[in-house]
Amino acid sequence: MCDYSLEHVASRPAMVADRLVTTSFPNTITRGFAAADDVNTAVCLRPGTEIAFDRDVVYEHPVTYAQTIVPATTARFRQVDTHLPRAHHDALEFANGDIVPLTKLMPGQRATVLQLPTMPLGVAEAEPVEVTIVETRPADTLA
Repeated sequence: MCDYSLEHVASRPAMVADRLVTTSFPNTITRGFAAADDVNTAVCLRPGTEIAFDRDVVYEHPVTYAQTIVPATTARFRQVDTHLPRAHHDALEFANGDIVPLTKLMPGQRATVLQLPTMPLGVAEAEPVEVTIVETRPADTLA
């Protein structure tokens, strides 16, 4: 998926073994992934796509704007805050639980697509579901 802020940028879906680079797209308010050999085309990841960075990931802290390092090189793409229509949804989730929005990744970082999700295109990532347990009794005890 590509965030709404990339709707006016040329894009294509990610493929296994794609070489990606984080970039700021011209005439947009966002950052994201582009093909390493074509930085003007956004590469859109589906929820569940796994990627491996060449080095630990560096991002801009959302409050302090300081460059922060996630001591990890592999991540899973996911979407966050999907209930907010004009918010950036694209993010990476790391094994240590850190979630970093793509718009906060520092430009110039290189990554490789390791694996695509098995879900078909157009199927949204499952959101957590609240479960209510209802106590039931056999019909012969109801009176």
